[in-house]
Amino acid sequence: MRAPATTSGTMTDGISDVNGAPPRLSTLDRFLPVWIVAAMVLGIGLGELIPRLGEWLDRVKVADVSLPIAIGLLWMMYPVLARVSYESLGRFRTEGRLFATSMVFNWVIGPLLMFGLAWLFLPDHPEYRNGLILIGIARCIAMVLIWNMLARGDGDTAAILVAINSVFQILMYSLYGWLLLTVVPGWFGADQAALDVSVWTIARNVLIFLGIPLLAGYLTRRLLRPRIGAERYDGPFMARLGPTALLGLLYTIVIMFALQGDRILDVPLDVVRIAIPLLVYFVIMFGLSFVLSWRLGFDYPRTAALSFTAAGNNFELAIAVAVGVFGITSGEALAGVVGPLIEVPALIALVYLSLWLRDRLFPGSAGQPVVTPTTSAGRRLT
Repeated sequence: MRAPATTSGTMTDGISDVNGAPPRLSTLDRFLPVWIVAAMVLGIGLGELIPRLGEWLDRVKVADVSLPIAIGLLWMMYPVLARVSYESLGRFRTEGRLFATSMVFNWVIGPLLMFGLAWLFLPDHPEYRNGLILIGIARCIAMVLIWNMLARGDGDTAAILVAINSVFQILMYSLYGWLLLTVVPGWFGADQAALDVSVWTIARNVLIFLGIPLLAGYLTRRLLRPRIGAERYDGPFMARLGPTALLGLLYTIVIMFALQGDRILDVPLDVVRIAIPLLVYFVIMFGLSFVLSWRLGFDYPRTAALSFTAAGNNFELAIAVAVGVFGITSGEALAGVVGPLIEVPALIALVYLSLWLRDRLFPGSAGQPVVTPTTSAGRRLT
């Protein structure tokens, strides 16, 4: 796709000019794939240079997740949730068709597709297969907000879909894991796995890694916006706070790969085998949901929000469950660690694909008055 224009030496504001020029990504957004790859390399390098770094960083945990990673997860979500227009969420009461479509993709098609791909590509590696299945039933509640923001999707829609996924994750994760790991394989005489995950384990992860930033974002907007005024809040304040979401993402990637990078380097061919079904999964889920949303008549912002919500997964939860149930050195845990390695560049590529499809399937969508999302700099895109 044609690269977005930027202004020399400064971050662009992503706002169309009066002549109808296309919106522009900020410098930070435009080169995000480069920063992400650099963060991965830096993380692996730190892990290799300081062998005990992982041990030091992993001493303190929050909900079975290393505290340094937990800090990054919480911070990368907070700025995104601080810009959600909570006061306008009442309009979603009439969006039953959109939410029904999201439910089908997230809780029927997604888990079953990952189950099928895991068995198709890894019939001889039950531990990696189990890890992929745990990923498939962990619906995204974190990074999807970043990808949706970069693709200029509807931030309010994405936030509501994430909230719905969180509730269903609490109710359905253990049931889905039990069915897909221990029951369904037995129907065709395959190996079965044991899974013992309490509802509280899942609820605790959701409450911490979604509940805390959601509450912080809501209170920030609810209390600060009336005090300083909507114009200052949506403008200068979010222009300063917004970019820290991506900085939080990059920080999280560095720490994650510092902790687990050595395991990835030890078995490169196994990593490739795990990566292939993940990549196929992301492409199929995004493509199906995007095309169906377009055919159903949803506008671009809602199509993007639904598609990225359907394609993303909650790797943090999958890793936590895999480590807790099968052990930190298990193949299931390794599959969980490989997940972000594939998801990050794959979803970044899908962000650019989404913007490319917007210009071709949704003519004039850049001027829609729907709850306009923003760039990482916090300025609205119109």
